[in-house]
Amino acid sequence: MPSQQPPRRRVPGPARRPSVPPSGRPGRRPAPRSARPAQRPAPRTITLGSPRPRLRLVSLGLTLVMLAFVVRLLQVQAVDASAYATKADKNRYFSYTLAAERGEITDRAGIALATSVDAHDITADPKMFTPKESKAPDAPEQAAALLAPILGADAAVLAEKLKKPGSRYAVLARRQTPQVWNQIKDLKSVYARKAAADKRSGGPGSNVLAGVFQEPSSKRVYPNGDLAAGILGYVNAEGRGGGGIESMLDKTLAGKNGMVTYAQSGGRRVPTAGSREVPAVPGSDIELTIDRDIQWAAQKAIEDQVGKSRADRGYVIVQNTRTGEILAMANAPGFDPNDLSQANAAAMGNAALQDAYEPGSTAKVMSIAAVLEEKKATPGTHVVVPNRLHRGDRLFKDDIDHPTWYLTLNGVLAKSSNIGTILATGQLGKTQRQANGVLHSYLRKFGLGSTSGLGYPGETPGILAEPADWSTSQQFTIPFGQGLSINAMQAASVYSTIANGGVRIEPTLVRGTKGPDGQFTAAPPPKKNRVVSEQTAKTVATMLESVVDDEEGTGTKARIPGYRVAGKTGTANRVDPELGRYKGYTASFAGFAPADNPEITVYCAIQNPTRGSYFGGQICGPVYQQVMAFALKTLQVAPTGKAPARLPVTFEPGE
Repeated sequence: MPSQQPPRRRVPGPARRPSVPPSGRPGRRPAPRSARPAQRPAPRTITLGSPRPRLRLVSLGLTLVMLAFVVRLLQVQAVDASAYATKADKNRYFSYTLAAERGEITDRAGIALATSVDAHDITADPKMFTPKESKAPDAPEQAAALLAPILGADAAVLAEKLKKPGSRYAVLARRQTPQVWNQIKDLKSVYARKAAADKRSGGPGSNVLAGVFQEPSSKRVYPNGDLAAGILGYVNAEGRGGGGIESMLDKTLAGKNGMVTYAQSGGRRVPTAGSREVPAVPGSDIELTIDRDIQWAAQKAIEDQVGKSRADRGYVIVQNTRTGEILAMANAPGFDPNDLSQANAAAMGNAALQDAYEPGSTAKVMSIAAVLEEKKATPGTHVVVPNRLHRGDRLFKDDIDHPTWYLTLNGVLAKSSNIGTILATGQLGKTQRQANGVLHSYLRKFGLGSTSGLGYPGETPGILAEPADWSTSQQFTIPFGQGLSINAMQAASVYSTIANGGVRIEPTLVRGTKGPDGQFTAAPPPKKNRVVSEQTAKTVATMLESVVDDEEGTGTKARIPGYRVAGKTGTANRVDPELGRYKGYTASFAGFAPADNPEITVYCAIQNPTRGSYFGGQICGPVYQQVMAFALKTLQVAPTGKAPARLPVTFEPGE
């Protein structure tokens, strides 16, 4: 059997070298031109670029960003650190004033006339009334409607305060009583519970009173109502003195406010964040010279008489003749400083110091004192008083028509003769011009033409022209109290000067102050100046007794059983402040007791009485008697027991 051979493998031969075209590239043999296919472009080879440029760009960008952060951080932490810290504190920390306790005002016995009690300032955070915070679109209006009846305020005004844009603090009402805050607090609790229940049931949980708060404050209270309101004044809405002693000594009474600063969040205090407090320094107490009981008696007497006479107003002043201390200063009508909303603006001042008016015959005491001091006459000097007297361009008369009076100088004062006073003061100089100058100098020494020395706000100095400026009529009217003006304190001081032996003591209202440490500091002693000699003062005092004691005197209604009383009536034409001309009268009475050992001066004036008598002796004499009798009893002033001198009032012709 023939052997079988394995198939032979085909061994490839050596590869043929590809033909190289003229271009130098290997390829197939070029086909004939007519049959050669279109030449295809060779495929491109894709290769990865270098990452280094991109990395450098990213690194540069990150470096710039980090550099910006670093610069900003340096600005915040170093350059503007204090400014940003202040801004953060402003948003985080809340400060409010800690009101100082205002000092008391007391009478001379330490009885409170004005004091302060705890109160609350009702405040709000307007941000908490925005729709976002309160969850209610009309939160300010809802809250205002709830608070207005409690605060006694207008709801629209409250709503405007609660909507103040960008604000975190608004004062809704100042110095509210604890009862008012308790009502608001109870109402807040009710709405807080409603909000919590609403939130649990899936509602927004709005609470329109969440942003209402309180700050401790104090409220001024006047325990005696309108008693001495003209002296005390009042405290305004800002807690500052708005008149009277409250204004005059505001810095002393007010003390120094403190400050409380604490961290807050959402309008609520953060107890763990700590707080800063600068304590308030309480004000000093003021002790007045006023005696509360005498003040009450004076105020009641003048109120009753003003009412009976249907007068515009009236005032009574009681003064210690030996010290110058004012024991009472009452005005009618008055006002209650506890409720200024009901007060008459015209009655809110102190008319006894702020009214300027022509005093009338009470001023004759100065003219007679000048004549005696200049030794131009004595109490017994004869003065023939006709029914009419022609001087300058006028014809002068007394209050009543009369036949020719034959009066002593004492009688001129007792019967309050205008003509007799003109004749007496005409002896002060060789000419009328010289007489005018001498009289003017005494009027100035008695305190006319300048304030009394109290330092009281709004006190009028009155009007006293220089003698060279006196008109033809003023030369003869000023001696009997017309043609010049004074206030009630000036008038009282004239009589206290005579009662004090001719030495004028500046009146005082303040005895001293008591600081927060309880230490009492007495007020500086008042200034003194001699006006007339002691002998002249005693003579005038004796002559003033005839006005009250003698049956021919004009002040018999001022008599006080058991006491010797010196006094003088006054009835002056009154300038109407609205019309600018004379209309109506000013009735007055001034005097002191005991006449021979004076301790107390009382002055009363009533403006424009329109019912009953308008003569000073008839309507002010009884007020003087009532107030003086009460003051003598209260101060336990005993009668001297000496008989009056009883100087002659008239003389017989031919004596």
